[in-house]
Amino acid sequence: MTALELHITGMTCDHCAHTVEGALNSLPQVKARVSFKDALAEVEVPIGLSPGRLVKAVQAKGYGASLIEGASGSKTTRDSASLRVAIIGSGSAAFAAAIRAAEEGTRVTLIEGADMIGGTCVNVGCVPSKILIRSAHIAHLMGEHPFDGIANVMPKVDRAKLVAQQQGRVDELRQAKYQGIMDANPNINLLKGRARFQDSRTLIVTFADGSEKAVSADRFLIATGAAAAVPPVPGLKDAPYWTSTEALIARHLPEHLIVLGGSVVGLEIGQAFRRLGSQVTVVELMQRLLPREDEAIGNGLRQILEREGVHILTGAQTKSVRHAPNTFEVTLECETLTGDALLVAAGRAPNTAELNLAAAGVKTEKNGAIAVDDHLRTSAEFIYAAGDCTNQPQFVYVAAASGTRAAINMLGGDAALNLSTMPVVVFTDPQVATVGLTEAQAKGLNIAAESRTLALDNVPRALANFDTRGFIKLVAEKGTGRLLGAQVLAAEGGEIIQTAALALRARMTIHDLSDQLFPYLTMVEGLKLAAQTFTKDVKQLSCCAG
Repeated sequence: MTALELHITGMTCDHCAHTVEGALNSLPQVKARVSFKDALAEVEVPIGLSPGRLVKAVQAKGYGASLIEGASGSKTTRDSASLRVAIIGSGSAAFAAAIRAAEEGTRVTLIEGADMIGGTCVNVGCVPSKILIRSAHIAHLMGEHPFDGIANVMPKVDRAKLVAQQQGRVDELRQAKYQGIMDANPNINLLKGRARFQDSRTLIVTFADGSEKAVSADRFLIATGAAAAVPPVPGLKDAPYWTSTEALIARHLPEHLIVLGGSVVGLEIGQAFRRLGSQVTVVELMQRLLPREDEAIGNGLRQILEREGVHILTGAQTKSVRHAPNTFEVTLECETLTGDALLVAAGRAPNTAELNLAAAGVKTEKNGAIAVDDHLRTSAEFIYAAGDCTNQPQFVYVAAASGTRAAINMLGGDAALNLSTMPVVVFTDPQVATVGLTEAQAKGLNIAAESRTLALDNVPRALANFDTRGFIKLVAEKGTGRLLGAQVLAAEGGEIIQTAALALRARMTIHDLSDQLFPYLTMVEGLKLAAQTFTKDVKQLSCCAG
């Protein structure tokens, strides 16, 4: 047996200590005593058991743990409180890492080159886009709702007032969730400047006045995010096009908005502007919308958007762009479009070009994304990366989870990022929501799979809402019935999909899912009904048949 000591964080009472003690003692041949007062776990472990398993067991209960330097058998060389961590960026991944590291007493330096802290999500991404989408949804319901006895009215839209309200909420959240947290934490220090690596242990930070400062650290996290990608279309770089950043704060509604890109950003913003009163044309190079999703999703959403008046061109390559005063001319292979605003929504590219990563030995992929493993380690020792600048999926919740796990690992822990049950939501109306494998992906992995698709006119809540647009599709393994994936096109799809994600994580079968109690009337009940379609004709069931 080997004796180890762990510093435990996050405990607030003796009950917490008992919980941590139980988690440690549940491991084979481990004997632990945990003191809330001392924030300490004294542990006897069998030779060969990885200390990382102890840390992971504590983290699974919601607490932090790190090996204490000098304890017998400890493989760490530095106590967390003596480590210096430098984080490039101040968005979701950066702050998640900074908060976790600071909780351990680590001295953290955040380095941010932009004018505002907080990164993409709160400033120019998730938060303002969802406010835009919600306001557009309200406007749409005023003019298009399905209920007799309530007059449809065309709303008067004051885009400038909407933007002012939107940005007010953005400012509030930035202050509360970023600036305020940093100000209250003495272990987090902010440097406003642009960072680049001098070598694998040193950053050079350039400030606005041109002066420079060398910053050394024991661990580094790169969390610089991504920016809108601009395709090499002739004439585009010289035109005053919008990216999502400019579209979200535009204080006027264009008469005709042309959107280059038929994926997430283009469809979310395009539909919103259509509902606020603009004519909208979406141009997509691939043969269908949302080309990474199940084909039925893209086809179904296209029909819905076209019914709302969005003009959609797929399989259309943009040949050139020309801008004249108040006019954009977008030349395609077979026609030329004319509009007064142009939104480029062709994906996002990692912000890594200015970091001098080669000097630090950090490898990137062809598009500049930093290659990381499931522990967020780069190719360089002591350098980690998280968020949209990596080869991980570009979602804020992935970034935050990555930042937290990177911090744990930087301080000697063992936390892996598991994306096998990662839900995805596109905030169109109806929403697109997916998790797990499509039927085609399952078959590509040589998994015998089958699927069932439930139209929403079989879901009582959708009927009560007079909104039966879309479907719920479940994919299961043949024979066992194990749930493999779910694809949803439905109002509140983003709320529905998390239940499917939990079922997937629990390795439930479609039989397990169909046997669960779902509240009536809810949209998520559609998952139960979709599961029942594997063995029953749900049209022959009563409304809330179990």
